[in-house]
Amino acid sequence: MALIQMNCFSCALARTVPVHVILPSDKVDSHTHRYVRRDRPFKTLYLLHGMFGNYSDWVVNTRVQLWAEERDLAVVMPSGDNMYYVDSLLPFNDYGSFVGEELPALMRATFPLSDRREDTFVAGLSMGGFGALRNGWKYADTFGCIAALSSAITVLDPSVPPIAGDKAVFGDLATAAETDKNHQVAYAQLRARVATGQAQMPALYLACGTDDPFIASTRALRDQLAADGVDLTYDEMPGGHDWDFWDAQIKKVIDWLPLDEGKQGFGSGAIG
Repeated sequence: MALIQMNCFSCALARTVPVHVILPSDKVDSHTHRYVRRDRPFKTLYLLHGMFGNYSDWVVNTRVQLWAEERDLAVVMPSGDNMYYVDSLLPFNDYGSFVGEELPALMRATFPLSDRREDTFVAGLSMGGFGALRNGWKYADTFGCIAALSSAITVLDPSVPPIAGDKAVFGDLATAAETDKNHQVAYAQLRARVATGQAQMPALYLACGTDDPFIASTRALRDQLAADGVDLTYDEMPGGHDWDFWDAQIKKVIDWLPLDEGKQGFGSGAIG
């Protein structure tokens, strides 16, 4: 696969931002030694990192490159800068609209990516799990599937100690909880749109480790969504809030996504 580090200007953030892109475009037929011609654009996963991380986390700490290449999946990994992937109180820090609208438009203009909702997915871990849920529901016209791992969905709960600068992002937590910065509000608004036929509910993959501090809140969300009849796949397994768990889970996420079988051939991930 091609692993691309690019710098591009964001209007939502008013600055040049780094993005990692996995593009399995360099597959070569083992008999002809010619590049395999692709007859359709790539399905795409927008993959969000957690608190204290950046756009390189998933590539450095998991085998997502290998599994993306196997399934002909493009993966786009932006930096979230500890901002929970929501539009901040600060001007030109609109991380929600960046992830949900601007970044997909920019990536589709740059690479051969599908522009179909059914081929476009969002996933993340911890802070990125919160971002995947909130933006997957708020921008359900962009994303057909959501995968949320070890999601930091207690961020607006005043009884839970802040992780890092939460109030700088959300301001007064009680006020923010009434807006669609709250994943539950974004979900309720989407349900209302679905009920009137204006939108479709994305399919959801939800997972958490049994030793993770977010396991109770994840189970509560699971029960809520199951009661609402959401298309939900839930998985919990022994593990904590760590890369061992997320490495195992990103493989399960890719297997769960509605992908085609990868084309035969070898590329930059092959071993001779």
